[in-house]
Amino acid sequence: MGLSAMAAPVVIGHGTFRYRVDTAWSKADPVKYPVNDCHEMVQAPDGRLFMLTNHKQNNVLVYDVSGKLLSAWTLGFGGAHGLSIHGQFLYLTDTGTGRVVKTTLDGEIVLELPHAAKCGAYKEGDIYSPTETAVAPNGDVYVADGYGSQFILRFDAAGKYIGKFGGKSTQPINKGKFMQAHGVAIDTRSGTPLVLCTARIRNEFVWFTLDGQHVKTVYLPGACISRPVIAGRHLYSGVCFGMFPDDYRMWQNRGFVTILDDQDKVVSNPGGAAPVYKDGRLQLMLQDQPVFKNCHDVCVDTRGDLYVCQWNSGRVYPYKLHREA
Repeated sequence: MGLSAMAAPVVIGHGTFRYRVDTAWSKADPVKYPVNDCHEMVQAPDGRLFMLTNHKQNNVLVYDVSGKLLSAWTLGFGGAHGLSIHGQFLYLTDTGTGRVVKTTLDGEIVLELPHAAKCGAYKEGDIYSPTETAVAPNGDVYVADGYGSQFILRFDAAGKYIGKFGGKSTQPINKGKFMQAHGVAIDTRSGTPLVLCTARIRNEFVWFTLDGQHVKTVYLPGACISRPVIAGRHLYSGVCFGMFPDDYRMWQNRGFVTILDDQDKVVSNPGGAAPVYKDGRLQLMLQDQPVFKNCHDVCVDTRGDLYVCQWNSGRVYPYKLHREA
């Protein structure tokens, strides 16, 4: 049953994190402002929402919270994938070219990080396909090479390469290594800043110190999480790929959103089944309602409403989830 066949309004989620789904939130004209994949979205201090798409005509669409399109601009990135914000600046990654740039909110490039093979991080010929960035309180920039060699690269605020950690693993358990280091964020909830990464293929959140020492790993069975998003005391992520009860391979069109508290416990799965713990262990999480196809990112606004960006989902604009409880 598709979303159009479901009773409206659709309310999804669990506990105090329940949301009313608005699939027609975006007022952008698809003829003038087409999108391919809607990869990521952030909210600026002034309340505007910046959404990244890999359509070269308009990499960034700028909205207000009502869905009105305010402006658009492009850097011509055909592989535009990662979008993060730090103060009044945006950081964008292009998986196709390996470019990582810092821009103003209007799209003016003010800094470009060196390519991994040009700054001593990689050898010539090593695969480099950066998927996302995060900025530490001191200005250091962490780049997740999620589609490349699976390292987290660290640069200072001026763009000088400092070092790297992680790397590729093909083993089910290999502490500190990655199967698709897709997303990265800075987690300050404990009072000590940590680098929080997603190992998407292994369904894991992984925390490191700022210098790359492994701290802890949290396993979310069945959830191929794309990027970690911290809002208040909670951790949010879009589940891009999911599973079936009797088939534990990754499948497209099985996405949902997952929300964890500051004790690393899942408290809600909008679009998915309610989380279940047995003997303290989280059980397999699955899509429950076909609201989403492939959730690539979640943006949490100042009201607690969510905006869900999707990959390979029919070029849909972000859905807004209005918080009900």
